[in-house]
Amino acid sequence: MNEDSNKKLTVRERLAYSFGALGNDAFYGLMSGWLVVFITSHLFNTGDKATDAKMVSIVTILMAVIRIIELFIDPFIGNAIDKTKTKWGHFRPWIVAGGSVSAIFLLILFSTMGDLYKKSPVGYIIVFAILYIVMQLFYAFKDTGFWSMMPSLTLDSRDREKTATWARVGSTLGGGLLGILVMPAVVAFSATKTTNGDTRGWFIFAAIVCTIAFLSAWAVGLNNREVTSDIRKNTEDTSLKGVFKILSGNDQLLSVAIAYLCYGIAVNVTGSLEIYYFTYISGQAQAFSIMATINVIMGVIASAVFAPISKKYSRKAMFVTALCLMLVGLGIFAIAGKSVPLAILACVVFGMPQQLVFLVVLMTITDSVEYGQLKLGHRDESLTLSVRPLIDKFGGAISNGVVGQVAVIAGMTTGATAASITAADQVKFKIAMLLLPAIFLILSMIIFTKKVILTDQKHTEIVAELEATWGQQFENEDSETEAAEVKGNGTVLTTPISGELLQLKDSSDPNFASGKMGKGFAIKPNDGRVYAPFDGEVAAAFATRHAIGLKSKDGLTVLIHIGIDTAKLNGTGFVQYVVQGQEVKKGQELIEFWDPTIKQHGLDDTVLVTVVNSKDYQKLAVTEKFGKTVAAGDPIMEIE
Repeated sequence: MNEDSNKKLTVRERLAYSFGALGNDAFYGLMSGWLVVFITSHLFNTGDKATDAKMVSIVTILMAVIRIIELFIDPFIGNAIDKTKTKWGHFRPWIVAGGSVSAIFLLILFSTMGDLYKKSPVGYIIVFAILYIVMQLFYAFKDTGFWSMMPSLTLDSRDREKTATWARVGSTLGGGLLGILVMPAVVAFSATKTTNGDTRGWFIFAAIVCTIAFLSAWAVGLNNREVTSDIRKNTEDTSLKGVFKILSGNDQLLSVAIAYLCYGIAVNVTGSLEIYYFTYISGQAQAFSIMATINVIMGVIASAVFAPISKKYSRKAMFVTALCLMLVGLGIFAIAGKSVPLAILACVVFGMPQQLVFLVVLMTITDSVEYGQLKLGHRDESLTLSVRPLIDKFGGAISNGVVGQVAVIAGMTTGATAASITAADQVKFKIAMLLLPAIFLILSMIIFTKKVILTDQKHTEIVAELEATWGQQFENEDSETEAAEVKGNGTVLTTPISGELLQLKDSSDPNFASGKMGKGFAIKPNDGRVYAPFDGEVAAAFATRHAIGLKSKDGLTVLIHIGIDTAKLNGTGFVQYVVQGQEVKKGQELIEFWDPTIKQHGLDDTVLVTVVNSKDYQKLAVTEKFGKTVAAGDPIMEIE
């Protein structure tokens, strides 16, 4: 393992990456949502409403089709980035190039291109298609490279968590501030003072956002460095075919994916049409900023209360409650009419639960990794976790096409005002914004409640079963072990943690007490740091971070299990400093845990250490007296 694999990020590097996240999400919001608003409400102004409507319809359908096609290209983009080898690393060239080109091309799309659509509608469509495809392609490289880069910035788990937190803050600011500032900024920059601005206002605002995206990409490229390590070598290509294969074999992943797809279509369509409601129904476009501000605050609150709520209520209960609240929000929209306060209330009731749904789905999909591992016999973490982003992108693509058609059908195109929208137009608009999303939310609720069985308890049982069967692959391997300190022809295993030495047979976990997990010993810890007892490789790492499996070069395989039933904590109170496949040295810190967290949940904190492939050895004898206090690194067991 290379020397820089242990490097920690500086504050400057974290700030640069956080700024990168801000620019990335601000750009995505501008590209995915506000470009459609500009095209439908401001761009086409030929004087012929039929021609304008036709252009809006064609261009927005084209956008949706291109974005859906891009989903099939995404896996190849990821593989291309993995295979990129330059002195600047895998990711930085794509982040800088992709961020620069996509920013320039998106800005061009926010212009009238010299009124080309008036001179040659067909010519405009062709030019738009080329620019949009190039912009989407380069942004896909930039976006994939940016988020894929995070694990390469450091191999330290705690450092990664800090970096992820900083990136999340930047991401939230980028997406949130865009919604808050867009309408006041567009109106302020416009040549004519209207309630929803003009083409100049939109171009200047787009120029500011694209400049931020451009600079943030360069900030990441100039300030962040990738660590080099053998464990970062990619051993398997990601493919769309692979995703579908995993979906077909993992029924829990498939069920939550379909439920989330229905939910995503509903959220994207209604969310994209909210600005149209404020502009053409309420007649107060700038009130959208007030709503966006409240929603950002409420979203932060929702994220903060997720942890305590999840301890009291099941994921299924939270999911159903959240979607019921969103249905209430749609109901308030239906009766709001021109009332701005009611429209804002509807947006808040509809928007606040979305963060809870996101976290429930994220946790369920994450848990489906172990479910699939148990069912299929192999772990497909990257493919499984790629499902949610694919669904998010698909929902965004569908909303682009739907919003364009709804704007045309409801007469909400260039030159339209709240006064020009008829009662019939409002009915058509509300069917698309409220009724159809409500149907999809109900479908999502039915699928999740009927088909998704993964709960915290179920996941704990799956992890326990995986632990119980993990060592079977090693039982028949021939071993001539030389793990820590060699005495004669044998090996001396050292204790991985400090505390009181106990007999394994006295453990309250029957799998360990019976010897099913192999021979070994137990430690009642007086310290929360776990160290490698020998030089070797991390053979197994669990998402819950409560256990770790090590294997020496000569085949000695050891499982270190922290506490009993601690998989229930889902990683809370545990920090893991290594990853599966990583080479470790004797005495290297592997995991750190906060003992009070285990005890506060009424769980036993005893650390269980077993030689998984005990059958390969004639002698496994604990050399210290039980009841004695031992220190990490002390000789504890002779193995021959």
